[in-house]
Amino acid sequence: MRRTRPGEPTSRSVRVTTPASAESGAAGASAPSAPHDRRVVLRRPHGSASVTDEQGLDIGPHPHCGLQMVTWLIQGGALHRDSLGSEQVIKAGQLNLMNAGFGVSHAEEATGHFRGTLQGVQLWIALPEATRHLAASFEHFADLAKVELAGGSGTVLAGEFLGHSSPARHDTPLVGVDLKLRSATEVALQPGFEHAFIVLEGALEVRGDRIAAGQLGYLAPGPDEVRLDVEEHARVILLGGEPLKEELLLWWNFVARSREEIDAAYEAWVTPDGRFGGMASALARMDTPPPCWPLADGPAVLALGVVAARSTRRRNDLPRVTPTDGLHRTSPRSSTQGSGSGDERHHDESDDGGDVAQQRARHRG
Repeated sequence: MRRTRPGEPTSRSVRVTTPASAESGAAGASAPSAPHDRRVVLRRPHGSASVTDEQGLDIGPHPHCGLQMVTWLIQGGALHRDSLGSEQVIKAGQLNLMNAGFGVSHAEEATGHFRGTLQGVQLWIALPEATRHLAASFEHFADLAKVELAGGSGTVLAGEFLGHSSPARHDTPLVGVDLKLRSATEVALQPGFEHAFIVLEGALEVRGDRIAAGQLGYLAPGPDEVRLDVEEHARVILLGGEPLKEELLLWWNFVARSREEIDAAYEAWVTPDGRFGGMASALARMDTPPPCWPLADGPAVLALGVVAARSTRRRNDLPRVTPTDGLHRTSPRSSTQGSGSGDERHHDESDDGGDVAQQRARHRG
């Protein structure tokens, strides 16, 4: 029998994590970091933001690859544009699915006529090896399946739940449900899935552990059902999926398998070479500094352009990144994660006396 490592969640326990905050356009974002690495590599709630005449959801054109982006709007309205030519308004109770494949760019904008509170949830789902190099696609779903529970109701966002299925594409076995609970409810689970409970409103108790609004509770594979206890009411996103037996690397908006793939995606965006297409938007195109990969025995240096004067190592000699290196990395584990916002994507120039800044100047030159 395999022994459980200290602090490792088991099928009998729930690990609760607290959110980290970030900025995402005009809308505040908070994302709980999961205890382990999952197939859903990033959750970014749009938070609760006010759309006015002066500000809105203003996220300019930016690239993605290696992932599916699922956007579920809870309140308000937003406009999606992408390099495929899509221009789609999404309203509360509707779902957008953008399959980035090998590369796509898009923007998230105000509709121009909606004023009020905007709230939603966005999931980034890592694509498996079999489909991550395929062409990008976009789908919009105005109606999704509803399920009735003993203590509430749910909307099936992805996969199958209690005999009801979402029409949204999924490339690996998974499930996503928006649950509105008013009392205790027994929920059936897939024993082979890892599961996560993201509480949007109220509070939830799972196996004796309390999960407050803005927190994520993780449940390891094993149980085929779980009791969800609520205090008056709760709104919860239930996520689940099979373990993914592939090693993932996440940097900025890219999900890949190696640093070389990240470097290539970055180069394709800043060149640009057409990989991510082009699109019309009134918003400014988004850019980011080049990736920095840390050395085993020295400071982080740019993986692109000239190697820092402090090191004579070539880029391919740089060690693989571990979770403590400041880069989100996933190991062959699973299907559900709420992670951080990806703000650790570059090294702080002030830490190396300007060497990184000099390299960046050379690279852009």
